[in-house]
Amino acid sequence: MPSTKILEQKKAIVNDISEKLKNSCAGVVVSYQGINVVDDTKLRKDLRDCGVKYMVAKNTLLRRAVADTNIADLSSSFEGSTAIAISENDYVAASKILCDFAKDHEFFKIKSGFIDDKVISSKEVSNLAKLPSREVLVAQALGGLNAPITGFATVLNGTLKGLVVALNAIAEKQSA
Repeated sequence: MPSTKILEQKKAIVNDISEKLKNSCAGVVVSYQGINVVDDTKLRKDLRDCGVKYMVAKNTLLRRAVADTNIADLSSSFEGSTAIAISENDYVAASKILCDFAKDHEFFKIKSGFIDDKVISSKEVSNLAKLPSREVLVAQALGGLNAPITGFATVLNGTLKGLVVALNAIAEKQSA
């Protein structure tokens, strides 16, 4: 039987992970088996720069941490070597970075992920990673909203130009 000190440490870890999961909007579960120190350090730096928390924990601790959250179904992904990347405010940052990393490293596998309270598959994580950045999406939406107004202004300008040309022709005809 483990000592009470070790049990308290494990409970604290479980509570910490559980709180991070509850406060996050998205996350990705990966299998990191075979990663070397250099690649791991670079990956962690890239994730940290984007505000993503990346942690490696025992599967039993992760299962207990998700048990009291809305993403309890995520526990089926906790087999083998498992790491989890969690983002509090960016839905696509973790998936973009980890999917790009997985392309270059065949041993690194995306297991699954979650968005808000919905568990998603590895294919959905890959699709999420292919989305354009937030700024590009906002620009596309604004461009779509602006297109009808621009078209209307162009039509009005064309009508006014036609009227000016007709008036000029009439003025030239009368002066001649």
